[in-house]
Amino acid sequence: MGGPNLEVFKFAVYVFFPVVMLVHYGNPDWYAKNVLPYKERIFPPEHRLNTNLPTDSTTLKEELAKIRARNLERKAQREAEAAAAAAAAQQK
Repeated sequence: MGGPNLEVFKFAVYVFFPVVMLVHYGNPDWYAKNVLPYKERIFPPEHRLNTNLPTDSTTLKEELAKIRARNLERKAQREAEAAAAAAAAQQK
């Protein structure tokens, strides 16, 4: 087998590898440079988050009705734009 020198080497790797990773990835400068830009891309900004969630069924139904109405408006707008683009393409 490997002997005591191999065991000492394996122990050193097992102990120091996590410590080195903590030192490298725990650096606040590294975090600000490599993590925060992706966080801003992936998650919505704080002002767009809705933290006032409805607690009873009537306010929940009202919110769902607002969301459905907004989605229907967007769908109608997209369909109107598509129809206008098709009409413009037909005229050419």
